[in-house]
Amino acid sequence: QVQLQESGPGLVKPSQTLSLTCTVSGGSITTNYHFWSWIRQPPGKGLEWMGNIAYSGSTDYSPSLKSRTSISRDTSKNQFTLQLSSVTPEDTAVYYCASLSGYWGQGTQVTVSS
Repeated sequence: QVQLQESGPGLVKPSQTLSLTCTVSGGSITTNYHFWSWIRQPPGKGLEWMGNIAYSGSTDYSPSLKSRTSISRDTSKNQFTLQLSSVTPEDTAVYYCASLSGYWGQGTQVTVSS
């Protein structure tokens, strides 16, 4: 069974870059036709898709976040990483990594505050 686990700092200062890593076990991020996503949920709001990285390494981003978002991967570690630059308190949320096949990590709370 595929399992995903987010890791990274829980507190980030405004204007800094938020960086989170998703470690995948039980499956390979390079498996054909598999896509891996970052999704977030701000307090009191719905889920927001941030972007994908495909099995091929190609990426796709939400238009509203594209200018600040980068998703990359380390195939040797079976991990993919989210970087969100120039964060503000509005980026405070629970961040999830997920596979489009339906597996999700448990989520990690990130707070943007000085």
